[in-house]
Amino acid sequence: MNTEIFTAHESNVRRYGRSFPAVFTKALGATIWDEAGKPYIDFLVGSGALNYGHNNPNIIAPAIEYLVGENILLSLDMYTAAKRDFIEVFVGSILKPRDLSYKIQFPGPTGTNANEAALALARKYTGRSSVMAFTNAFHGMSLGSLAVSGSASTRELGGVARHDVIRVPYDGYPNQDFDSAGYIDFVLGDTGSGIEKPAAIILETIQAEGGMNAASAAWLTEIHRICRKHGVVMIVDDIQAGAGRTGEFFSFEFAKIEPDIVCLSKSLSGSGSPFSIVLIRPDLDIWRPGEHSGTFRGNNLAFVTAGAMCKLWSDRQFTAGIERTAIKLQTHLDRLVAKFPKCIEQKRGRGLMAGLKCRSQAVVGRVHDVTFENGLLIESSGPNRDVIKVLPPITITDDELDHGIAILDHALKEQANGD
Repeated sequence: MNTEIFTAHESNVRRYGRSFPAVFTKALGATIWDEAGKPYIDFLVGSGALNYGHNNPNIIAPAIEYLVGENILLSLDMYTAAKRDFIEVFVGSILKPRDLSYKIQFPGPTGTNANEAALALARKYTGRSSVMAFTNAFHGMSLGSLAVSGSASTRELGGVARHDVIRVPYDGYPNQDFDSAGYIDFVLGDTGSGIEKPAAIILETIQAEGGMNAASAAWLTEIHRICRKHGVVMIVDDIQAGAGRTGEFFSFEFAKIEPDIVCLSKSLSGSGSPFSIVLIRPDLDIWRPGEHSGTFRGNNLAFVTAGAMCKLWSDRQFTAGIERTAIKLQTHLDRLVAKFPKCIEQKRGRGLMAGLKCRSQAVVGRVHDVTFENGLLIESSGPNRDVIKVLPPITITDDELDHGIAILDHALKEQANGD
């Protein structure tokens, strides 16, 4: 395959091209093909941006119809029919059935744009500057998002100091015996703690890049209570865990909480087109007109595909299929954990957002290479890159899922036998 053009002209910062040295040309559902015609099962799905698979016909067909109709593509934050349709279906199919009431802000098109807007609004609303963030968190690549991320290597990017962040332990950090929620509650209420009351607490319900660490419903409920008690804005970064990834549309639904602010992006468009929104508790929506901006906040093609995606959630057959697939995936992974104790320490994540914590980074590296050779795309996560992320499309067929797991099984078997 000819990859010389990339080596010659693309920046050294490229990552996935090095991990998957193939030139890809076609994709459908959970399968992606390279230019030699070799198929790969995709357990990477654009790092969680293609939850509904590649070129999902229920989502792409309305986009094609929209594109050939001389319709508006870019509209800043002006009113368009596509934007109105999206708002109506999002409220009707997603918010109302969950008894949620939020104002919708359209920031720039990426997840970090949504997080930056949420942090800015929380600081404006409370008049406080600091934000409480968690160990092993990841919230994006712009400066405010980098500041609240946990990885030292991530926070060092940008070359400027980042202040006003209070780092606290996530659920289960450093171990299950430590009551991190109780610690947070205590220091916020103790005048001798030296920790000022923050504007917000920002969290992921599953820390995807941090190692697929999943918070419990009890812990999330307690953090929600603590935020209410101390007058702190609770921000849920649902950029990778949301839009159906855990088996429910929002990843916090299982905890039966209502965050003050929710950030969505990645799979929100359903198509891979960049799109993000910030959901804001109505009384927190104190923005002045034009106070927060972004040229590409009016991506009308994304409005169309996102609306088509949201309509799927009104179909009980569709949601039942996702629930069934999540159970099937978890059963597969339980079997792998039991079968390969020399390679795998534990299963992590929840629903269709899963991970396998391995014995070392070397194990993950070798498994990655063997799975790629045999037609499966996976990636690693965690501060030591020792967790295999398992992110199949939530719409994956049984045959595709079984095939992908069989390739992963084979790679783990080779690793176990090699040791």
